[in-house]
Amino acid sequence: MADKTLTAEERAGRAFPVSWDQFHRDCRALTWRLNDAGPFAAIIAITRGGLVPAAIVARELGIRVIDTVGIASCDHTRQGELNILKAISEDTLKLGSGTGKGLLIVDDLVDTGKTAQLVREMLPDAHFATVYAKPKGRPLVDTFITEVSQDTWIFFPWDTALSFAPPRRDGAAGGGGE
Repeated sequence: MADKTLTAEERAGRAFPVSWDQFHRDCRALTWRLNDAGPFAAIIAITRGGLVPAAIVARELGIRVIDTVGIASCDHTRQGELNILKAISEDTLKLGSGTGKGLLIVDDLVDTGKTAQLVREMLPDAHFATVYAKPKGRPLVDTFITEVSQDTWIFFPWDTALSFAPPRRDGAAGGGGE
């Protein structure tokens, strides 16, 4: 697959900015849905995006064993080939009887489903949960909170900083000294 570089305008076209507060609420809502799906022996976070939701889910569900699988597929602007950077540990694989039974995979987002498909092949019987889901990847996920359109670009709180947002129309902004 060829890389597709997105312009800032394309990424902002259907922007869905998520604050820390909103992300925390969405992660807690995910745990409410996961509460009856367990118990889970361990969580596997897909790095890097799955680290924050995995920590919140682990706290809420009382899960102490957290592992990671590192997979790179994009660099904020390009989707490329999948590259496994870190495999799931042997100890965690044993907890899931080699197939993932009783394990919970957590990520922030399922987009095209390519990363999800690769992890599903590693652990076909694991429960897969994401906070957000896009239509192409949604069939690979067992539990999620919010579905967004395929062309929506989610701006996660760790990817953004507070800054002035100009009004949509000139002269619409209030405040400011005159």
